[in-house]
Amino acid sequence: MAIKCQHFFRISGMKTNTGNALVTAGFNKKNYRQLCDQLAGLDPDLQYILDTHGYPPMWTRDNSFESLVHIILEQQVSLASALAALNKLKEKLGNISPKSILALTDEEMRACFVSRQKMGYIRGLAISITNKETDLNAFTAMPDEEVRSSLVSLKGIGNWTVDVYLMFSLQRADIFPAGDLAAVNALKRLKQLDLSTTKETILAISETWKPFRTVASMMLWHYYLSNNKKKNIPV
Repeated sequence: MAIKCQHFFRISGMKTNTGNALVTAGFNKKNYRQLCDQLAGLDPDLQYILDTHGYPPMWTRDNSFESLVHIILEQQVSLASALAALNKLKEKLGNISPKSILALTDEEMRACFVSRQKMGYIRGLAISITNKETDLNAFTAMPDEEVRSSLVSLKGIGNWTVDVYLMFSLQRADIFPAGDLAAVNALKRLKQLDLSTTKETILAISETWKPFRTVASMMLWHYYLSNNKKKNIPV
């Protein structure tokens, strides 16, 4: 497997220089299915997903304040609840921007189904962007870990939120969301692992899919959805 993965990297590994750092390039509509095929060629279990369920959707979101607000709303609640809150905010504001969010009172945000805790998280992000401390456009040219370091410095934004943002909004190709229960449980089921399998083992398995762990994760989500017949993916 190690030899195959090295060969895979030489064929498809995409990195670009930004200053002294390397930024892993993203995937796109043109190469997405090819990457699924290449991953399946390395891993029979991923091949099983394609053979049984077809190609996964290529889940993406805009690189915007609204997208990050949406991801924050999705933390630890059902995605249907998060979408309901996002749609209420859209109905109230029209355009969800840092300025429009900061103009809302607590009562108005509660009427949009936003909890007091998440009000603080969303306002903190809005203030950071307004003060030019956080620049979403600049993230497009920054390495994954620099983006992560910048975002997790904000209250209420942790690794799961950053993983989803990197995968969906920046379309970074080599992210495995170790904190996402759907992806982890799908991997355990696919690989017939014990439910008590450690995070370290899960991460070691995901390493075999480098440098396209995001694409492999989307295959896992597709497998999860196809077997559970319900939408629990952050789209």
